[in-house]
Amino acid sequence: MFSTDQASFRNRLITAMPADFFASLIPHLEFKELPLRFTLVDPGEETGAFIFLESGLASIVASSLDAEVAEVGHIGLEGISGAHLLLATTSTPNHTFMQVGGYGAQVNAAVLLDLLAQSEPVRDMFLRYVHCCEIQLAQSALASSRYNMNERLARWLLMCHDRLESDDLTLTHEFLALMLGVRRSGVTNEIHVLEGLDAIRATRGNVHVRDRAKLEEIAAGCYGVAEAEYKRLIGLSLRRH
Repeated sequence: MFSTDQASFRNRLITAMPADFFASLIPHLEFKELPLRFTLVDPGEETGAFIFLESGLASIVASSLDAEVAEVGHIGLEGISGAHLLLATTSTPNHTFMQVGGYGAQVNAAVLLDLLAQSEPVRDMFLRYVHCCEIQLAQSALASSRYNMNERLARWLLMCHDRLESDDLTLTHEFLALMLGVRRSGVTNEIHVLEGLDAIRATRGNVHVRDRAKLEEIAAGCYGVAEAEYKRLIGLSLRRH
């Protein structure tokens, strides 16, 4: 069960809401356990609820017609699952599921959409969040086409570090391969490179961030644009310092 105190929430969208909107929303929020692999959005099916993540990490995964898959976005405590519902569509071909277990606050989709229809400022904030998701996707496409594997891996680790709020990231090599769209063996080699630079220490199912500043240096220009846009438009920092 959640506290009725807005300040007790960790989700950035919830904490950025005006107090009166939060007061109208809180009776409709339900605590939701989000274990590893739990599906938040089923591809091709009507999405019935939004979930504000309070902890853990969700992946948005795209699939091709011939079953190739790649991660195209993250959701952590900065966001909400089911963002496509904000754009007047009830379903999406993308699959959203938990890559790191946690918990969240669930609200019926029709309820939140009705509340947003009554509050133009909050509706606009949620639409700005959708824009931030689009910028994240655009930056991922840019990174994939213009940056090398070390830089891209450093970027994804920084994004996970921002959202998990821990120096220990419970990420498997399989997940990292999905994030980068490469074979698992390729990820293992690149992890060894980052370890050799003393940026991380990797063990089975865990990546420990030893030197965040070093990761930012390695990521170069492919990390930071989406994070700056989130701060500009939502008003809260996503980046860890």
